[in-house]
Amino acid sequence: MTEQDLHPRRRWLALMVLCLGVLMIVLDTTIVNVALPSIRADLGFTETSLVWVVNAYMLSFGGFMLLGGRLGDLYGHRRMFLLGLALFTAASAACGMAGSQTMLIAARAVQGLGGAVVSAISLSLIMNLFTEDGERAKAMGVYGFVCAGGGSIGVLLGGLLTSALDWHWVFLVNLPIGAVVFGLCLLLLPRSKALHAVKLDLAGAVTVTSALMLAVYAVVNGNEAGWTSPVTLGLLTGAVLLLFSFLLIESRVKQPLMPLSLFKLRSVAVANAVGVLWAAAMFAWFFISALYMQLVLGFTPMQIGLAFLPANLIMAGFSLGLSAKIVMRFGIRGPLVCGLLLGASGLALFARAPVDGTMWLDIVPGMLLLGLGSGVAFNPLLLAAMSEVKPEDSGLASGVVNTAFMMGGSLGLAVLASLAAARSSALAAAGSALPQSLSGGYQLAFGLGAGFALLATLLVAVVLRSSPKPTAAGAGSHPG
Repeated sequence: MTEQDLHPRRRWLALMVLCLGVLMIVLDTTIVNVALPSIRADLGFTETSLVWVVNAYMLSFGGFMLLGGRLGDLYGHRRMFLLGLALFTAASAACGMAGSQTMLIAARAVQGLGGAVVSAISLSLIMNLFTEDGERAKAMGVYGFVCAGGGSIGVLLGGLLTSALDWHWVFLVNLPIGAVVFGLCLLLLPRSKALHAVKLDLAGAVTVTSALMLAVYAVVNGNEAGWTSPVTLGLLTGAVLLLFSFLLIESRVKQPLMPLSLFKLRSVAVANAVGVLWAAAMFAWFFISALYMQLVLGFTPMQIGLAFLPANLIMAGFSLGLSAKIVMRFGIRGPLVCGLLLGASGLALFARAPVDGTMWLDIVPGMLLLGLGSGVAFNPLLLAAMSEVKPEDSGLASGVVNTAFMMGGSLGLAVLASLAAARSSALAAAGSALPQSLSGGYQLAFGLGAGFALLATLLVAVVLRSSPKPTAAGAGSHPG
């Protein structure tokens, strides 16, 4: 039985199961952020090393997303989806039982690998399950809602589990979800054969992932080792050489992990550059704002979860179709500029980061603007990345922009968290009290994040061409 032979009811049930698996991946991203302060206190992380709880996941997730899709083509989508799901669930158990920094970071890296396979192949499975334009648009709308709504569930569940139990349970909650999804996938998903033989670009995957990991490691440890120390300079040099090797490999192999020809298209190049800048600002904001609320304002984990709720609910609401309607009415460039400006405004509000801040005056307004900005910008950003791409390359273009999000986020988080820590240390050495010194560092990070968002806005306004408004089918066939 193929995907097209499935009874319509079974096809929609299969979609629900796939989305539940994706929900687990989305949950894991947001739920961990709420628990970071508790993880830091329990395992003795420093502020800069704590970044690796997030970055270990993001780097392996972003580095293996394109490769995960290729593995599905080669060995079968259903088989690889189940393998990725099992790997993610097992790694979640290891995270939940971690008693040391090393074990937690290593397990998070394995989680990222499993999550990359699940995320990449789930989209392929949905596209194969729903081939009619109208049904595919509805299915992708459900997928987008789960991705956005999962953030709301994650922040609330993270606050609840951390407050009522402890941080270990933000990982252990994945075990029953993973088991249920695995069993239902065995029942509902048809066995699938490889669509075509694909030669894996292992050299490309290894070089680009290694380059980014070296670069992030150099940035994270720059404050402690010294920015001009032989260790830091050696790591950065190694990262540049690996990145150059990656570009050389991609220009020569027949089936590259990331075809460089895609970037000859202006919309693709601009969308990926904007994705890197936007993700750098947003990932750092999510990470640093959680620390600001607990360490400076004294919020409980549950209060932190509630504080993130407005932004996540707004993003979820836009994913139900409002963003697509805006694009249908105004095109791509205008809404993208407006969304990025709203996000930059929200980050600018957070850059105030007062020591005596309150939820309603100093947190919620920025959250609302960031939720609006992300909700408006996400769908047109994906459409911009795909507007000039041939239909047969659309999945690849989507994978490239998603990888740009993950890599930009991990590098941006490393840079801004390190700069915040350096600023806080300098203020403390000058005699500032702990809350004031921490707040000063966070202000710098939020301000730079706002600058990244403004730069992304300028790129879109100046470089991106005006594009015709997409058709209803075209706008609805993309997540977000």
